[in-house]
Amino acid sequence: MLKAIFLAIFDVNEGPKVLHQVPTSSITASPSTPSIPLLHSPPIANTLIPHPTLCNNGLLQLTTAHHRILSYPQCISSPSYPRNAYTFNFCLVLAEDADFSSYISVVRKLNTLFRTLEEQSQFLSKDDSKPDTGKIYALCEILLEDLNNYSEAMIPIDDSNTLNIKLFPTYPPPPPLYAHQVPLSTVRLEDLVDENWDLTMLRILPHINGINSVKQISILADADFKLVKKAIRHLLYYGCVLLLDVFSFSAIYACTAEISEFVESEETQEECARYVAPREDNAAFALPKGDEGEMISGTELAELYLSLRQGLSVRNWCYDHEDVVSKIDLRRFITFGVIKGFLYRVHKYAFATSKKRRKLTKDELQNELRKPKVYVPKDEEPDRKLEKYLDGTHCFDEICTDLMISEKELNQRLKAWGDVQIICR
Repeated sequence: MLKAIFLAIFDVNEGPKVLHQVPTSSITASPSTPSIPLLHSPPIANTLIPHPTLCNNGLLQLTTAHHRILSYPQCISSPSYPRNAYTFNFCLVLAEDADFSSYISVVRKLNTLFRTLEEQSQFLSKDDSKPDTGKIYALCEILLEDLNNYSEAMIPIDDSNTLNIKLFPTYPPPPPLYAHQVPLSTVRLEDLVDENWDLTMLRILPHINGINSVKQISILADADFKLVKKAIRHLLYYGCVLLLDVFSFSAIYACTAEISEFVESEETQEECARYVAPREDNAAFALPKGDEGEMISGTELAELYLSLRQGLSVRNWCYDHEDVVSKIDLRRFITFGVIKGFLYRVHKYAFATSKKRRKLTKDELQNELRKPKVYVPKDEEPDRKLEKYLDGTHCFDEICTDLMISEKELNQRLKAWGDVQIICR
């Protein structure tokens, strides 16, 4: 939030001075409003109006009295001015610990716009208004109020010029993106499409469905993986998608401590019910249970989530609850818990205790050959690609995606390797 806006100039008689300030007396005290200023300009006057060599060179910022001053000093050289130069600086004042990144473009645009107006018509130097009065003071007053209240401002300056400024929010950088992760849209991406969008972005949108991984999207869209990854990171940055794990029946899920919030919240339970078993008529959720047509309750949903635990795969869990699983969207059921944070994926990692793959004996090789569709390595070469993943830091999803194999084949290759420990965490 902006604390103040002020215009500093170099007066040929008085030197650096604050000409207009909003709020009044925020920088220099005024007899009419004897309030305590946020800052005291004399000690920092040479910073507000620096030497001409430091002007026109970019952003200058100063922290003083627990406040931060953003400025973009301008110096216009011309024989029409006293001392052949006119120096001014529109400054923004914020709290020292406030995020100021979105205000950098504001102070830059404000000063460059008025530099252009000054060069065209001497808009600033010919203004003879008294301090804290006139058109420039009113403009600063409106700008401060609009930015703080609406995060944007559109202020007419004259018949030909308008000041248009908007504060764009800044977000933290998106998390690392990996090939095996699955993007799920949080908004209707098709409603955001613009004709000026990047071609890669347009090609990948139809394949972002909460099922396809980043690598699968790249293959389906026939697009370069690096460009696809960059496009999805843009969507992540603006909160248009979130990341999930690849869904599989061999995966293991368990509850976090946040499951208590789901158990106590009827509203979240109803939201879950609508999501995991939507009705075709979009009416309120009503999942039949048995011949009596009873509705599934929030308690039953909570019991289903609580029954997920370490060591129990989704496949085995389905066998234990086949009467209910057949009536809900299982993928949505798992996804809802992960999104809300009361369910987490238990990943599998492989750690090789031996650097060399164990060769199969003659009897083991013959037994393996009798089994259908079993991976039997012919030599050491094929598993060199697998070796780098056996340090306990790469989950099965990552390995399967990178090597383009199924988890079943991965388990067979790990078995053929020999001394490999499977770690679940």
